[in-house]
Amino acid sequence: MTETVFIAAAGIVSPLGNGLDATATALQENRTAIAPLTLFPLLQGTPLPVGQVPDLEDGPLPRTHRLARQAARMVMAEAGTPPPEMVLLGSTTGGILTTEDLLRAKSCDQAAYRHHGLASVADDIADFCGCRGPACTVSTACSSGAVAIALALNLLRSGQATRILAGGVDALSRLTYFGFHSLQLVDRNGCRPLDVDRQGLAVGEGAALLLLTTTRPDNPLGVLLGAGLSCDAHHPTAPHPEGRGAHQAMQSALRDAGLEPAAIDYINLHGTGTRDNDLAEARAICKLFPNPPPLSSIKGATGHSLAAAGAIEAVVAALAVSRHLVPANTGGRQPDPDLGLLPERTPGHRPVATVLSNSFGFGGNNGCLVVGQADTPAVATRKKLDDVLAIHGSACLTGAGLQEATLTALQAGTVVAGMLPARQLEEALPARQIRRVKRLARLALLLAQEADQATGNGVSPSAVFMGTGWGALSETYDFLTRLTESNEQFPSPTDFVGSVHNSPAGQVALHSRATGANVTTSGGDHSFEQALLAALALLGEDETALLLGADEGHAPLSCLLDPSISDGQPLADGGGALQVSRNRHQARCLVRLPFYGRGNDKDLPERLIDALGGVTFVTTKYAAVLAGIPAGSYQQGMAQLENFFHRIGQRLPLWPYRACIGEFASASAVAAAMAATFVEAGTVPGALLGGADLHLDREAKLLVLGTGKALTAMEFFRP
Repeated sequence: MTETVFIAAAGIVSPLGNGLDATATALQENRTAIAPLTLFPLLQGTPLPVGQVPDLEDGPLPRTHRLARQAARMVMAEAGTPPPEMVLLGSTTGGILTTEDLLRAKSCDQAAYRHHGLASVADDIADFCGCRGPACTVSTACSSGAVAIALALNLLRSGQATRILAGGVDALSRLTYFGFHSLQLVDRNGCRPLDVDRQGLAVGEGAALLLLTTTRPDNPLGVLLGAGLSCDAHHPTAPHPEGRGAHQAMQSALRDAGLEPAAIDYINLHGTGTRDNDLAEARAICKLFPNPPPLSSIKGATGHSLAAAGAIEAVVAALAVSRHLVPANTGGRQPDPDLGLLPERTPGHRPVATVLSNSFGFGGNNGCLVVGQADTPAVATRKKLDDVLAIHGSACLTGAGLQEATLTALQAGTVVAGMLPARQLEEALPARQIRRVKRLARLALLLAQEADQATGNGVSPSAVFMGTGWGALSETYDFLTRLTESNEQFPSPTDFVGSVHNSPAGQVALHSRATGANVTTSGGDHSFEQALLAALALLGEDETALLLGADEGHAPLSCLLDPSISDGQPLADGGGALQVSRNRHQARCLVRLPFYGRGNDKDLPERLIDALGGVTFVTTKYAAVLAGIPAGSYQQGMAQLENFFHRIGQRLPLWPYRACIGEFASASAVAAAMAATFVEAGTVPGALLGGADLHLDREAKLLVLGTGKALTAMEFFRP
């Protein structure tokens, strides 16, 4: 399978300016836009240098959303119709800057927090562009934008879409500004990548979106030739000292593109200006490239825009191949001789056919992209992978306990909603493993441990795909509370590290020594389904992965952020995990994701039925429906479900699982673990369906529907 993926259009908003022309001019002039922070007032000290976007248009939406909108507007003005079939957006901040102000004002207005979640940015861009397919959020810290683009590349190659809008966005916030300062990773003199006197990064912001398509446009900016993902599985923040994960990701990207290292004309470095990161990246490059090509980092010009960085630099890579521009290593004056690299001192114009662009993030999350000139053919031949994953083991966690206790309670007709006491989590996990992490990471680690034991094949996962609707609420709240109570003097570095959405998946990778792809998705009530989408697109033929979803209940944040939770309502949390691969040998169950749609509720069920194979297939093959109907969108979800039953002409046995499991975003991960268990056992407990046990014949399938802002379908069946 060989498929060329074109960059049809791009939008970019950064401290250097708005649009391709402004960005190219600033890079040609070797300008830096790093300057002291002015976005929000400080209670202590002199503002640190940051990369701040000037003159951002005002509006009711949070800053991150407005940055993304501005980039999307550029793309749509250039590319026009049809709208993208999917939106894949990398982000780590969402509406956090607005949330910080609300929390300081002690606001209890749930509606005011409606744009907090990372998913709200992707949803807004999808609505803005008229996208009717998935609106997915990737949150892998500073590699998020690159990972979102890599995911888009694989979805386009597999034929699941022909037109995807992908990229990254993040806004400055107190969380990131004070967080990186607490880690002593900020250079008060600005960012000086690869410099002998470098002392750290400058936190930045921005947005970049690329319209990727398999249909050749009139004037493509370039082609996306390959991508590589890896995880260091070494440390929550520090890279592997020899750059092991960076080397693996670069090597995978070149292999994916069908290129040798000598074919690369320019490397756009991650180059943050921190001593350890620059050294690790340099060692990885020297190992892979005996004679490195021209290379530089633009973070001395833009600052480090976190989730947006990989996308901004992908646009810069497209500028390099389309305008023959090699940016300078802005900010660097005297190259560090210990790095063994000589970055570009001044901008240059020279032929550039291929660019390797690097992005690395907390948790050892690495993403590398290869961009080529518009006429470069796709040379890598890839085997078309199945759209099914084999399940070899499962685990879940609810208020009733782990999977066996949960299943026993459900069979007895008992509601399992609630929160497992913290002491039981502590007793179930090694003390050394959990001493620096809080509830969400502990939930994820326990699920990983249980799934591994349930599988019992001695095979550790090489990749991790995790969905979480709200991320680590405990660390986020504790960081912001301590920041406020100390008058911004004593932010907690440990809480900052734990607050990023991908921190739990990083902990799981450390536990499992999983050095393959490590992808965290955050899609609200459809977060687990987005993790499944990523696993289906990215998991290699010979790899094994842990696929999980988890969310924590947190007072007071849960009732402020999640519209399905009202103030005073008992909290519930937990999650589910599946060990999956593409090898069906000794599989206990199979899973696929036949539908993920957004848009008109009246139209969605009809599109779902078509995707499932038509009315006759639905009524003869599906034995029961497990439906997730979030309380925050109950009327919408019930309307979708009733419309579905109306169109197939009958009601299938139904389990509305959130009524039993509880209201938390990744409840569908528990439903997935239960569905896999029911299929393997050949029985759905009658207590769930309001009647006798439902016995499944060999060909019967279970359908897990997610309703609300989107309509999703997961299908579980026997091998």
